Amino acid sequence: MRYPDHPEPSAAPSPLLIPFDQRGQTRLIFGVREIERIGTLVRELPAQRVLLVTDPGIVKAGHARRVQNLLEASQVEVILFDRVHENPTTADVQRAVEVARSANIDAIIGLGGGSSMDTAKGCNFVLTNGGRMLDYWGVNKAQLPMLPMIAIPTTAGTGSECQSYALIADEVTHQKMACGDPKAAARIALLDPELTLSMPRRVTACTGVDALAHALETSVTTKKNPLSWMYSREAFALCFKHLATTLREPTNVAARGQVMLGAALAGMAIETSMLGAAHSAANPLTAHFGIIHGEAVALMLPAVLRFNAQDAASAHAYAELAVAAGISRNHTSDANAVVALIRSLSHTIHDAGFPPSLAAAGVPLQALPTLAEEAAQQWTAKFNPRPVQKEDFQALYEEAWKGS
Repeated sequence: MRYPDHPEPSAAPSPLLIPFDQRGQTRLIFGVREIERIGTLVRELPAQRVLLVTDPGIVKAGHARRVQNLLEASQVEVILFDRVHENPTTADVQRAVEVARSANIDAIIGLGGGSSMDTAKGCNFVLTNGGRMLDYWGVNKAQLPMLPMIAIPTTAGTGSECQSYALIADEVTHQKMACGDPKAAARIALLDPELTLSMPRRVTACTGVDALAHALETSVTTKKNPLSWMYSREAFALCFKHLATTLREPTNVAARGQVMLGAALAGMAIETSMLGAAHSAANPLTAHFGIIHGEAVALMLPAVLRFNAQDAASAHAYAELAVAAGISRNHTSDANAVVALIRSLSHTIHDAGFPPSLAAAGVPLQALPTLAEEAAQQWTAKFNPRPVQKEDFQALYEEAWKGS
C-alpha cells in the first residue's frame, strides 16, 4: 500500500541504497604472535585431524613446521599438503582432495598467500560436495555443508582469508573460475603480521599493490554498497599510507600489520561489491605471459582509473579515497584529486620496481586484440562502473602498452 504523502521511489536506486546481504561468516583475529593460538582455535571448532594446505616456499620459511608443532602440542593430528602452485589449477585442487580424502580429515587450514587459501577452499568444495571444480563455477553451487576452515595469510594482499570465493584456473584452458559459496568462507581468519616478515620484497610489492587495487576497484563497482564502501575507504587508507614504509623498512612489523589489515578489509569489500576492469585485464596477462598477478594489475590500473573517472560518481569516490589517504585535501576538485591519486599511485608502482609499461614487460603489440577479447569475457568486467567492451579493453591495453 502506498500512502499519499510518500513519494514513489525513483527507478534507479542511489548507490547508497544498493542492497547487500552481509553474513558474519568469518571471525577475524589480528595481532602479533596470535598464531600461537592456532591449536586452541582448532580444538574449539572442534577438530582433531586437519589438512594443512600450503606451498614449498612457506615450508622453507619455517611457517608450516611452526604451525604443525603448535597443532600437535594441542593433540591435533596434521596432514600436510605442501604442493600448492601459484595461480592454482583444477589439478592442484584434485591433488589436495586425494590427500584429504585418504586422511579422513575434519578441518582444513590454508596457510600462505591467496594460492594456498584458494586451493584449500577449492579442496573443501570437491571433498564435501563431490564432482569437479568446474561444477562450482559461479555462486551457491554447493548443496552440502563444508568442513570448517581456518585461513592464515603469510602475505598482505589477496584478502582471500575474508572471502567465500575460490579462484581456480582450468588446467586445460587456463580460464580462471570464481567459485563462491558462503559455506566456503573461512570460519576463522588469523592475521599475524610477523608471518609476513619472510616475504621477499617483490612479493611484498606485488601483494601490497594488489590490495590497493582491490580497494580502488571495490570503491566504484556497480555492486558497491554502504558497507563495502566503508571497507574500501579504510583499506585504501591503510594500505597506501603504510605500503611505502613496508617496502622501505621490511622489518617494520607495525607497518606490515596495517597493510595486512587493510588487505583483509579490502577482501571484505570484494565479498559484496566484486571487482572491475583492472582485474579483468590483468588475468589474460598472467595466463599468456606469466606476469605475476599483482604486477599485471598494477600495469593496467592507471589506465582503468582514467577510464572510470569519466563517470562522475566514480571520480567522486576516487577523490574521497585520495582524501582518506592524505593524497589530496577536502576542498580539492574531484578532477584534480583524481590526477593526484593516479600520480601518487604511479609513484608507488614505480617504487615497487614494476615495469613502466606492457611493452617493457615483454607483451608484444600484436597480442593486444587477443588480450582484449579475453578480458571482455572475464566475470569481473560486468561490475565495472562504466560498461567495458572488447574495444574499450583494446584501448586500455594500448594505453598501458605505451605507459603513462
